[in-house]
Amino acid sequence: MKKYFIALLALLTIVSFGQTPIVSAAFAQAPRLSIPDFADLVERASPAVVNIRTTEKVAAQSQGGIPGMPEEQAEFFRRFFGVPIPGLPGGPKQAQPKPGQPQEADRGVGSGFIIESNGLILTNAHVVEGANTIYVTLTDKREFKAKLLGLDKRTDIAVLKIEARDLPKLALGDSSRVRVGEWVLAIGSPFGLENTVTAGIVSAKSRDTGDYLPFIQTDVAVNPGNSGGPLLNTAGQVIGINSQIFSRSGGYMGISFAIPIDEAMRVADQLRTNGKMTRGRIGVALGEITKEIAESLGLGRPRGAYVRNVEPGGPAAAGGIESGDVILNFNGRDIAKSTDLPRTVGDTKPGTTSTVQVWRKGGTKDLMVTVVDAEASQAPVKKSEGSSSGSGSTNSNSLGVAVAELSDAKKRELSIRGGVEVTSLGDGPLGRAGVRSGDVIIRIADTDISGVKQFETLVKGLDANKAVPIFIRRADSTLVIPVKPK
Repeated sequence: MKKYFIALLALLTIVSFGQTPIVSAAFAQAPRLSIPDFADLVERASPAVVNIRTTEKVAAQSQGGIPGMPEEQAEFFRRFFGVPIPGLPGGPKQAQPKPGQPQEADRGVGSGFIIESNGLILTNAHVVEGANTIYVTLTDKREFKAKLLGLDKRTDIAVLKIEARDLPKLALGDSSRVRVGEWVLAIGSPFGLENTVTAGIVSAKSRDTGDYLPFIQTDVAVNPGNSGGPLLNTAGQVIGINSQIFSRSGGYMGISFAIPIDEAMRVADQLRTNGKMTRGRIGVALGEITKEIAESLGLGRPRGAYVRNVEPGGPAAAGGIESGDVILNFNGRDIAKSTDLPRTVGDTKPGTTSTVQVWRKGGTKDLMVTVVDAEASQAPVKKSEGSSSGSGSTNSNSLGVAVAELSDAKKRELSIRGGVEVTSLGDGPLGRAGVRSGDVIIRIADTDISGVKQFETLVKGLDANKAVPIFIRRADSTLVIPVKPK
């Protein structure tokens, strides 16, 4: 027993005096990550962050008391708790507006920040949209009425101007250089609590939650009232405008979104100059390319923007783009996913003739499309003019559908040259894939469908071991459904 005790003591001695310094040295050599001290940054940046309060005109209430509080409840407070309620006996007197006469009422609060010392301010469009009066309060408690120079709801950007000089302003950073994991800080007025500071890290970049914005995702605590405030890096530069939160409760849940400052300034420059945002459009409705669709079309991997529909008489139609095409490149810029195309086209000046590369029937094709103003009126939706007619087939084929010929009126209505209409579905691949009666099959793989006889002949020759893309026309959309014939 004594031998074991001596051996254990020796082992402990080696660990205590031999190994521990080696381990400690190894840890000492590892780089240490420290949480930045935001105090100096906040001291410099806070004076340029403003509180925004908006009001609207509402009809005056005909009865006294607290707005939203029933008169009997207000009387209860006055009688039993001695709380004086304006407009009731014993309460302070107040001027009573005439019933129905408009009066100013608070509408909401938000945040903003100064980008030029002459009083130019950036905020969110949803903070000021619909307001009759916009009040801007600085950290020194000065309050100004602001003029709205312009707003853009699609990107949620608004530009305000107050009459002041020599104001503190924030430096603008480069949102394209933002790295996931870097420290960021938000300053704003959550729930009306002015100049509140919260911090966190960048959680992700290029989050698609809208047509024109690749958001910066953070875990910074952002709540109602933070909207329009700046997202700052550790150098004190604005890299984004806090705009949205993901929430099931209405409050912060760990996911916040900011508009990249590069995108915001591109919009703001137009708003301050023209009062509105001018965007290009080509008249297409888009869908995503899945792995299965990409493989069935021969693309190899998911890429590009899938064209579900082409606006009749629109720029894309005039340029030769067709429903079912996949747009791979626009004006020399690769289109990785469908949300890339609206941004790229939107950045293009109306009137510009652009080269569009599409994937069609197993190969690429270059087309020329002239971009038009997005505010221009779009073609009206056509009403139904007719239905299918003529002979049909049974659903005993390998796709499990019965089809019928299309009338000329139906072709004009759907803006298609040919196809067959699905009249019934059995327990086959198309039925399981979600195809409905009334859908029109316009293409199988690279072959356009001209009629029922040609459709049946084509289906008989399909390889049962290989997925084939079926192009379906439904209302104003073209769907691609990859299926394996049974």
